[in-house]
Amino acid sequence: MNVTHEMFFERCNELAIQIQEQFNHGSFNNNGSDKIKVFGIPRGGVYVAYVIESILNCDIVSDPKQAHFIVDDILDSGRTMLRYSDMNPSAICLHAYNSKHIGEWVVFPWEVSEEGSAEDIPIRLLQFIGEDLKREGLSKTPMRFLSAWKEWTIGYNQDPRKMFTAFEDGAKDYDEMIVLNDIPVYSQCEHHLAPFFGEAIVGYIPDKKILGLSKISRIVDIYARRLQVQERLTTDICNCINELLRPIGVGVIIKCRHLCMESRGISRKGIVTTTSAIKGWFKTKPEVRQEFLRLAK
Repeated sequence: MNVTHEMFFERCNELAIQIQEQFNHGSFNNNGSDKIKVFGIPRGGVYVAYVIESILNCDIVSDPKQAHFIVDDILDSGRTMLRYSDMNPSAICLHAYNSKHIGEWVVFPWEVSEEGSAEDIPIRLLQFIGEDLKREGLSKTPMRFLSAWKEWTIGYNQDPRKMFTAFEDGAKDYDEMIVLNDIPVYSQCEHHLAPFFGEAIVGYIPDKKILGLSKISRIVDIYARRLQVQERLTTDICNCINELLRPIGVGVIIKCRHLCMESRGISRKGIVTTTSAIKGWFKTKPEVRQEFLRLAK
């Protein structure tokens, strides 16, 4: 959502009215002799604080411990607001927008674009690990980072149930198992934002409907290009094919290496994690399951 200047000032005006009302009835009022003290959480909250200051003629303080109100531009996970409220438990914490209610990425007027809005994320990360942002090699890293993550997570914007259509041509007289081996898997672990990668095997027995072979690989890729755990990725693919084709049976096996385990923590190299999901005859008929496993190498 792109927030215009008009929308932003209107929302700040609403906050100013709320602040004035709460201050008039608050225990920190000091019998009406104190001016309202507002602290803006860097950086977006500072914009909110200065707009409120222009409306209420309040004082902007640089220390949250001195504030009656702590304000921010947007509430995401709530961790930032919680950190500042812990510094001053008696202050009232307010935000202009709540990302959970809006349900989409918010771009403020001073950020111009989605990329400009998100660019602080890699910049702050580089600062956190102790890098020198003035280094020539890092000059374009923030935008490259955002571009790469857009590509790695493009699956959020794709719904294979709407993208692909099953067809009966070619499936009328075919009732044997179809198995695709060695489908590449590249995904990101949702616990550490670290890559995991490997191969998927997908098999199904059609019931008058088939899906183009390239579409099976696309389904794997769409679900892999989201933050995942391997177990859910396996069931996502299996459930999708089952819903699209209503086959006699379907099975999915994924084998992956996880960098979150290989490069940190226990640091065990080369461990392959295998997960599977099966439905229909693949689950109820042992001979069908054995055939699938044989064809799956």
